[in-house]
Amino acid sequence: MSSLAEALLSCRQVSRYFGSLAAVKDVSLDVMPGEVLGIGGPNGAGKSTLFDVITGLVPASAGSISFAGRSISGKGADEICHAGVARTFQLNAAFEHLSVQENIEVAAHFGSTARIFPGFRVAASARAAAAESLETVGLIGKSAQRAGALPVFDRKLLMIAGAIVTKPKILFLDEPVGGLNRDEIDLIQALIERLRTSGMTIVVIEHVMRFLLTLSSRVIIMHHGEIIFEGLPGQVAEDRTVVDIYLGQGAAQRLRAHFSDTQHA
Repeated sequence: MSSLAEALLSCRQVSRYFGSLAAVKDVSLDVMPGEVLGIGGPNGAGKSTLFDVITGLVPASAGSISFAGRSISGKGADEICHAGVARTFQLNAAFEHLSVQENIEVAAHFGSTARIFPGFRVAASARAAAAESLETVGLIGKSAQRAGALPVFDRKLLMIAGAIVTKPKILFLDEPVGGLNRDEIDLIQALIERLRTSGMTIVVIEHVMRFLLTLSSRVIIMHHGEIIFEGLPGQVAEDRTVVDIYLGQGAAQRLRAHFSDTQHA
């Protein structure tokens, strides 16, 4: 566990209960500046709920969270976003009847600064930021299309564009390659690597383990709301608890072979 002084984000004994169910239980973790932290685990392990708690969608039942040296415990999602935390969701959320460009302009307008007055007028700076974000993810050529008409891959890119237009210090990606084919997965991986190279810190949830382990500098595996593994990507398939609970022997063998091939390439 890294020291609090060095960490960009720190969670200490964070829990979230729904009635008597502990969706997240006593989770402590640090996220270091510039790293890609991968989070895996079975369905219902508490991964997305942990994202919800950190990003302010639901409050923690216990524990503390700090970001960039300041407490964000109990803060709302808008305040946490304005502090430099952005995220995507499992479902491809968008304003269906707005254009691709208009969707990102809305994110640029509301995602970077608190708006005291409810009026909506997009500034030239927000338009420019939206265009830059769409260029980054490869959607600039589709900026006039209606968001609801986009295929799944482009909707994934749209969500990422909406998150990065707020200029976050840390980006949370919830299953960014779910439902995509191999070529599309490779394109998302290349995009995330470019974002990391630009200085963005990234935390990603994903079930596609080859993608997650190849991309991440460090990996956490959750089960029943708790962290059962934390270590390097190459160690995941060697952990007996992870293999028994999550991967299974077949997937573990394929991942071992993948890392062996990578080391000998």
